[in-house]
Amino acid sequence: MTDHGATRTTFVDLTLRTGRFVQSLWLLALVLLVWEVVGRWVGSLFVPPVSQIFVAFVDTWLTTTPSTLFLSEQFLTDVLPSLARLGLGYGAAAAIGICAGILIGVWRPAGAFFNPLIRLGMSVPVTALLPIAIVIFGITSGMNVFLIALGCLWPILINTYDGVRGIDRTMVTAAKSLRLTRRRYFLQVLLPGASPAIFAGLRISIGIALVLMVISELYAATAGLGFYIVNQQRLFRFPELWSAIVLLALLGIAFNALFALVERVLLGWHRSAKPNDADRH
Repeated sequence: MTDHGATRTTFVDLTLRTGRFVQSLWLLALVLLVWEVVGRWVGSLFVPPVSQIFVAFVDTWLTTTPSTLFLSEQFLTDVLPSLARLGLGYGAAAAIGICAGILIGVWRPAGAFFNPLIRLGMSVPVTALLPIAIVIFGITSGMNVFLIALGCLWPILINTYDGVRGIDRTMVTAAKSLRLTRRRYFLQVLLPGASPAIFAGLRISIGIALVLMVISELYAATAGLGFYIVNQQRLFRFPELWSAIVLLALLGIAFNALFALVERVLLGWHRSAKPNDADRH
């Protein structure tokens, strides 16, 4: 009976997941179908049918060469530089934001001192600093990396600060009573307690990094996805332009899926520690 019940539960769970997956896709399929029909009927130059965008996507970004992982030369020329800038900017923001957030979260005078500066930085749209960044760095990859890092810095820093300040005071008191060393306190109390908030800031910053990557390349770059989009717009090659937008959407989905996997592995203890609905009742 136990095995039968477990098998039935697994089957029901699989059915529910399949139903949710199908439910999440039918609307997208309907939108694409309507887009295809309306695009063919209207014949707009600027919004081509989905079939033309799909053909342009395959021709532009994919190839049949296994040595390049089936990625075209255009992908290597424009996408890889964009991903390198995104990685450098995001990595710098993560390193600075986490370290600074922990510092001002632990040391209250530093938090009080830097709080006005942090609020000011959060209030200024990063895209407004693009002309200044171009003047300082020129049309270089350093400018793109700087803009991405600055935009991603604030969500990571604020979430880290909130995570450190929000650690259960009972845990802090227990750690003090046990006279843990600073290293053990950091590794066993502070970092695990602040990790959910830190990961929330890191996840929010992924979308911000993608947006800033494209915006900075639209106006100041000699290679990259944003540069490619502008060029296709100037040449009135709109299927290729839309294929780049689709590629950006797929990159965003892939990054979020990868981050969710990493978060599930590293923060599995946090998910299991949450009370489920049955425990609440």
